[in-house]
Amino acid sequence: MSANEQEHETALLAEAEAAPLMRKLSIYSRLSGPGWLQGAITLGGGSLAGALYLGVIAGFGLLWLQPLAMICGIIMLSAIAYITLTTEKAPFGLVNTHLSPALGWAWLIATIMANIVWCMPQFNLGRAAIQQNLLPAVGDSTASTVIICLILLAIGFAINVLYESEGKGTKTFDRIIKIMVGLIVLSFVAVVITLSTSGDISWGALLAGLIPDPSLLVEPAATLKALIAQSTQPEWWTARIVNDQRDIIIAAFGTAVGINMTWLLPYSLLKKRWGKVQRGFSIFDLSIGLFIPFFLATSCVVIAAASQFHAKTGDVDPAAGAGTIAQLVEAHPGVTNAADLELALTLVKRDNFQLATTLEPLAGKVVSQTIFGFGVLGMALSTIIILMLINGLAFQELLGKRGNKKAHYIGCAVSGIAGFAGPFIWTGAAAAALAIPTSVIGGSLIPIAYFTFFLMMNSKKVLGEHRPKGTARVIWNVLMGVATGIATVGSVWVLYGKAHFNDWHGIIPAVGLALLAILFIIGTFSFIKNERKA
Repeated sequence: MSANEQEHETALLAEAEAAPLMRKLSIYSRLSGPGWLQGAITLGGGSLAGALYLGVIAGFGLLWLQPLAMICGIIMLSAIAYITLTTEKAPFGLVNTHLSPALGWAWLIATIMANIVWCMPQFNLGRAAIQQNLLPAVGDSTASTVIICLILLAIGFAINVLYESEGKGTKTFDRIIKIMVGLIVLSFVAVVITLSTSGDISWGALLAGLIPDPSLLVEPAATLKALIAQSTQPEWWTARIVNDQRDIIIAAFGTAVGINMTWLLPYSLLKKRWGKVQRGFSIFDLSIGLFIPFFLATSCVVIAAASQFHAKTGDVDPAAGAGTIAQLVEAHPGVTNAADLELALTLVKRDNFQLATTLEPLAGKVVSQTIFGFGVLGMALSTIIILMLINGLAFQELLGKRGNKKAHYIGCAVSGIAGFAGPFIWTGAAAAALAIPTSVIGGSLIPIAYFTFFLMMNSKKVLGEHRPKGTARVIWNVLMGVATGIATVGSVWVLYGKAHFNDWHGIIPAVGLALLAILFIIGTFSFIKNERKA
């Protein structure tokens, strides 16, 4: 952004302060940017899969979960934005200087790992959306997969080149991201509108699902209670379903914002050359670019999945419930009946393609396959673009060349090429070998990233006279404390549940727990030491 553009933006923000509501919203929407990048990455395959299973297991009952979890994430992202815009310095250097290099480098390495590994399922998701929903005529041969993935890689790289250009190129990048996020949301909204006109949605139950219901931590969704009562082992089924619901709730709160999202925001703010003037505006930017698209898209997927799959089993092959029935028989030999099988089938996870197929009789082929498929493809492609972008920003710090285009392109290429290989290696044991350590390290470091910025928000050495004071400081600390606490409980819960020493699948979560504890200790003592110096 040139000096003239900065002056113009500052003047517009000053105008917005005194302008009527609609004019203010118009100005803010035009100037927004970094928040949309956050929206583009969070609307990926993980959010899609999570929203699908929420609808499967609890119907509309957990509609409140993902929005509330995202609010906690936005609290911390707002704190990150405040620190970055106040200091106008790269946070990697701030963390290394004012807290500890151990925290800074752990943050950087976890971000790069996440960018590389999570690019793989996005390429696989995009490839499948084209081959199964949008253009089934191309088939699923190796040749068509290679061509599709090359196109996805080329698009991702080309749009990142726009990001590194100045002037019109950067503005074009921003417009592309906004358009992609908007189209993703519109495609899922169209599906829900179609379902509502077919009478397949209970609006009373849907609205009730937006009200937080902590009882789902200790009891199954109400719609499953009749089936549980008919089963041979109601207590076993209750415990099993409650455990699944609790895991979903806690994991969602612990990982509403990914480790790489905490890296992206400050560097995208610095790229825009935003400063103290934009501190208040940055919260609006996160709301319009991240929260609203995330809320609309994920809610629509939950609604569609709940209407088609919750407490329904007609679309499921009976063999799919064999694993759950086997667990029941192991715990209580010889006690299965039809109700038990019915319950097992209600818990089977579905994917986006099964949802598109079940929607077809209700919504027609255009909505179910084309529009829904386009939404899925948009999710995959937008996430690929932003993962490549974040890796480019991370590689600039890794190579000690912040702002260097070549370093950025190297980082983009590393994650993009890894993603290109995704459809060929993101299966079975290979996927677990990549996903487990990455999700564990990323999950254990999310609370550390939150804790790091919590400390920095309270640091006189980092913020000086701009450290929040009085009531503002109390409000910031309460909100950040709640968000950090929830993220920590969520991560510890998930890691503890997976930790054991029988094989590497359990050893890695145990290492993650140890890493979490060590970095918390390092951060606390480093903060105290550096504040005394200040």
